[in-house]
Amino acid sequence: METISQVSQQFNISARMLRYYEKKGLISSMRIPDYSYRVYDEEAVKRIQQILVLRKLRIPVQQIAVILDDASQKQALEILQKNLSELDEEIAALGTLRDILGTLVFKLNESIRERVRLDILKDTELLEILHVMKPPKTNLKEELYMDQLMDANKVLEEKMDVRIVYLPPAKIAAYRYVGESPEEPAKKVVYSFIREANLPKVKPDFRLYGFNNPTPQEGQREYGYEFWVTIPEDMEVKAPIEIKQFAGGLYAAHCINFGDFNEWEPFVNLTMRNQEYEVQWREPEGMGGCLEEELNIYTKILEGAEKAEQLDLLIPIKKRES
Repeated sequence: METISQVSQQFNISARMLRYYEKKGLISSMRIPDYSYRVYDEEAVKRIQQILVLRKLRIPVQQIAVILDDASQKQALEILQKNLSELDEEIAALGTLRDILGTLVFKLNESIRERVRLDILKDTELLEILHVMKPPKTNLKEELYMDQLMDANKVLEEKMDVRIVYLPPAKIAAYRYVGESPEEPAKKVVYSFIREANLPKVKPDFRLYGFNNPTPQEGQREYGYEFWVTIPEDMEVKAPIEIKQFAGGLYAAHCINFGDFNEWEPFVNLTMRNQEYEVQWREPEGMGGCLEEELNIYTKILEGAEKAEQLDLLIPIKKRES
């Protein structure tokens, strides 16, 4: 038997993700009499290993549930074949872009050797490059067409959609919970507040943000999670809810399905490489100003429906100085 904290450390996965997998029915934990923490048995630990392997292979959580419970393995085979086909499309898209870059390098080498300047920014020159013969010693197609380039970009850009958004300043009702797996206890308090304050009626455009505060540290079971919900300027709140002010500002935004928190790292890396904007670490503390915004919260609160949950990952940014 292993506790959630032990499994979290063993596999380098957050307790939040383990709770999410439980919620989706992929694994289950149990209580032991006179023991404070929930534990996983050997079978659950094996399933967690399988889940992590399949997630590394970029298999969606919904499909993993089918794979793990498919006794005949026929559905599992169909799912893996479909994912293999999609990966082949992505590889083909990357190959197309590589071919185009190779052609540009070849043409520029030729122009430098002949001491002729090649202006690749002009549309006519670019179209010419896209349709030239391939460099010698290759077995690739002789021509690259604009539609191939468009298809390649479409496939690749869908993998990491990033928007620039402005979040307006707002009065905030805040609640923070510190403990093991603090997200769920904090969410219960905030959801109750939203219903009791009748926010869907008094402020139909209310928004719900969340962030680690403090962020979990290696080997530490307990950490904090804080929720912020925007409220009307004249609204009063009672403990344990607190009033705060949110300064708002510019943010890079990337939408994920709940559970895909592994996309935080590539999203931060992509944002830090942006040529027009730079990351502006700021308040609130905990995640350097980064936020997670729950989407479709209005419908969820009104209907109590467990629909496909989505989050916007939000990174504070500012314009780079010229």
